[in-house]
Amino acid sequence: MMKGVHYFLATLALMALASSFASAYDPSPLQDFCVALDDPKSAVFVNGKFCKDPKLVTADDFFFPGLNIPRNTTNPVGSNVTLVNVDMIKGLNTLGISLARLDYAPYGLNPPHTHPRGTEILVVLEGTLLVGFVTSNPDNKFISKLLKPGDVFVFPIGLIHFQFNPEKIPVVAFAGLSSQNPGVITIANTVFGSNPPISVDVLAKAFQVEKNVIKELMAPFMGSKS
Repeated sequence: MMKGVHYFLATLALMALASSFASAYDPSPLQDFCVALDDPKSAVFVNGKFCKDPKLVTADDFFFPGLNIPRNTTNPVGSNVTLVNVDMIKGLNTLGISLARLDYAPYGLNPPHTHPRGTEILVVLEGTLLVGFVTSNPDNKFISKLLKPGDVFVFPIGLIHFQFNPEKIPVVAFAGLSSQNPGVITIANTVFGSNPPISVDVLAKAFQVEKNVIKELMAPFMGSKS
């Protein structure tokens, strides 16, 4: 029972914190809400989505169940991100906020990535998490922290960041993001697994290594696209 209360309180806290900076990137809404609608018939186009007729809106347009359920982390990186954005809750449209549950297996990693449209604020519920981000050029300063349950950390919009579980027990965290659709660019997948692939000559020169090293780095990512 107490664990359920902790999940509820953590979610409420993240939503409140994220809403305080929701205007940082997404445009401010000009109405109470604009429930996203894929069908353009009898709809209004606002902020990139069609709006459902307010008279037809229900509680389910603002609802998503099941973030208390542990996710499957049996994958090569040992982590799973359950993002609740405007695609999951249509009522988030124009509100400039989203939420994610993050599960990490022992020694699991959420690989270096960026969110091009949102700042992230993360709170650890269970376990220990090593987090960090790198500032932009020319300094490229690495800022890192070891988090315990109840600790909160912020990843500024657009900066490369990661989370790593350094221990033998699973980790659970929640994150709020200042966009209804913050996007994610995973660095390794983007650089070594693009479709079509980036030239080996380009990457070899960029990373200052031999071409065979680049080919080895590309192999697992290109294989996953076949």
